[in-house]
Amino acid sequence: MRELIENRQFDEERALYFSQNMDIKNCVFAGPADGESVLKESRDIVLTDCDFSLRYPLWHVRGFGMNQCKMDAKTRAAIWYAERGAITDSVLGGIKAVRECHDIKLSGCQVTSQEFGWKSSDIILEDTEIESEYIFMDSKNVKLRNVRMKGKYSFQYMENLEIADSVLDTKDAFWHSKNVTVRNSVLKGEYLAWFSDGLTLIDCEITGTQPFCYCSNLKLINCTMKETDLAFEYSDVEADVRGHILSVKNPKSGKIVADSVGEIIHENPVMECVGEVEIRSRKEQKAC
Repeated sequence: MRELIENRQFDEERALYFSQNMDIKNCVFAGPADGESVLKESRDIVLTDCDFSLRYPLWHVRGFGMNQCKMDAKTRAAIWYAERGAITDSVLGGIKAVRECHDIKLSGCQVTSQEFGWKSSDIILEDTEIESEYIFMDSKNVKLRNVRMKGKYSFQYMENLEIADSVLDTKDAFWHSKNVTVRNSVLKGEYLAWFSDGLTLIDCEITGTQPFCYCSNLKLINCTMKETDLAFEYSDVEADVRGHILSVKNPKSGKIVADSVGEIIHENPVMECVGEVEIRSRKEQKAC
């Protein structure tokens, strides 16, 4: 049997500690006692239409749902060490909202959390807007679909990341990442993907200075590059770019094919650089 808790307010330390098989509806977790860890170590709980304004509410939770809930900026470090969670149509507003979690899905959410998703695995974001200065640091097995993201230092030291149909307004994303595939997405940034290994971009629009340097196993398939200068320095790359690249500098190996390149720079390399740059013929451009 499941227990129902409805239309109540909780503000004491560990007020619902180790709750099990519980539905919690239209409750408020806030108040003068300012207690922490209100639902810590809970099992099989579902939260609906609840408001949070207390620290560390969902630590070490196993099996949980959140629907149409709100966590404000005071809900710091809200979900840590949690497993098997589904968060839908909710607002997450506190710093470090998700960390060291496993098997969590967010759908239809709005997230503002400076350090989101660190050291986590098997995380899905879909139909979600997120603002995060550092997103998914040192995480693995992550999927994003139809996500609009604004950040700075994104997806660093990640492994096994898939992104589709998304807009990423970031800075130096994908540094030191491994096995990342991005499809049909917009990437706006500076110094994108330095030191990455196994990054593949398909049908993407890329904007920003000095992208894709020191990369291994880099592939661009049917992509466009806008305002991209000094690209591909010291990278192993196979690139099919539609349109113009401002400049390419010292590609280490592979081939870059583009409709036009403003400048091809071979200048003072610190290693052997034998990468080729090929300008697509007018006939080929028309056929495309």
